[in-house]
Parts: sequence; structure tokens; C-alpha cells
Amino acid sequence: MQTIDFKRLDMQPGDRFLDVGCGEGRHTIGAYMFHDEVEAIGVDLSEKDLATAAERFKEFEEPGNEKKSLSFQPANGMELPFPDNSFDRVICSEVLEHIPDYRGMLKEIDRVLKPDGIMAISVPRAWPERICWALSEPYHLVKGGHIRIFNANKLHQEVEGFGLRRYSKHWAHALHSPYWWLKCLFWETADEARPVKMYHKFLVWDLMKKPWITQTLEKLLNPIMGKSVVMYYKRDASL
Repeated sequence: MQTIDFKRLDMQPGDRFLDVGCGEGRHTIGAYMFHDEVEAIGVDLSEKDLATAAERFKEFEEPGNEKKSLSFQPANGMELPFPDNSFDRVICSEVLEHIPDYRGMLKEIDRVLKPDGIMAISVPRAWPERICWALSEPYHLVKGGHIRIFNANKLHQEVEGFGLRRYSKHWAHALHSPYWWLKCLFWETADEARPVKMYHKFLVWDLMKKPWITQTLEKLLNPIMGKSVVMYYKRDASL
């Protein structure tokens, strides 16, 4: 399940793509699959997630195709091990809400982004997230959990402070909001709670089958209750 819309990244042949906080590699692998000529790199602090990502990639790898490559490596998003201006596209999806100094991470992303590069970020949308916090205190107190609820407009203003201009914005995963509300409601027994299990089964079916009715429903509901807000930025040439 991808949150970033690759079509809005306008990637060009030969672009270098960086996924900061790549987790189990959904977007890094997605970039590799979506584009014919790309160097995709995913970084994360979790060696367990990186190992899972590398294992998943085996299913999609194209051996012998020298026009594209993918690699995963451990790295701290606060100190990215790359030179200035080294990536054409940088994404950070569902990560900043976990980071105490998220502004420091944004600064690092800006540092490695080329002058004509594009950055995309996504964070949980405020009002669906507030419901999760209200329904379950452990949801945001667990180790590695969400430590803040973002105001998207404020975050947007902070990103613009780096000399970037937003050119696109959308919401994603409306059908996932009820799942997380149910999971928070039944937090202590979520693995066994019938409503959670049934809704999860529905989401898996939707992901695998992609029926037109749920795809259409999600598009209609995303502006209303999309769980994530996604924003895309270019360098403002006037600054």
C-alpha cells in the first residue's frame, strides 16, 4: 500500500530516488517498479525492517537490467550519509510524526535534495489521528509510536521556510481510518477482536482485488476522512 503518488513526482530517466524512513520498503520498491531508469535507495534505522525490505525486493528484482538499481542501508534521517544536492527525488512518508526533532530531519532532506529536485512528505491527518488518541492512550505512548499530531498547514509553512513551494496536495487511505479507530477501541484485544479482524480482512481483499466500487469510494472519501495528508514540493526559483 503506497501513500506517495509516483505520478506526481514527475520522475525522469536516470533520477536518484531516496526514501527516508523506508521501513519495509514499500515506496522504495514501488519507485524501482514504477520507473524504467532509476537508482532507488531506502534508508531506515531498523535493521529488521531493512532485512524484510531486502527479502521482499527479491520478488521484483530485474537481474541484468543496468538501467535501474535498488539498495537498502541503515542510516539516521538526522544525519543522512550522502553529499549535498545528491538526489532528484526525496520522500518521507509516515515518519515525521515519530521524530522528536522533525525539523532537523526536514533540514537533512532539504540538504540532500538537488536544486531542481522534488520532495514529497506524508503525515497522519489531524482529525482522524485525534480520534485514535482519544480512543487509546497506548496507541501514542508505545515505543516508536506517534509523538505528535501535525497541523498540516503549519507543517506546510515550515517546509516552505526551506525555500520550497508546494505544487500538489492530496489525502490518502480513507478506508483505513475506520480500521485504526477499531484497533484503538479494542487496543488490548485487537488481535482477537472480531470487528478488527473482519475489517482487516476487508482491507486485504480491497488491496488484492481493487474492485471499482471500493476504489471509487476511497477517492470520494479521501478529501473527507483520508488518514494521511500528502504534500509535494519543488524549489522556489524566485527565492
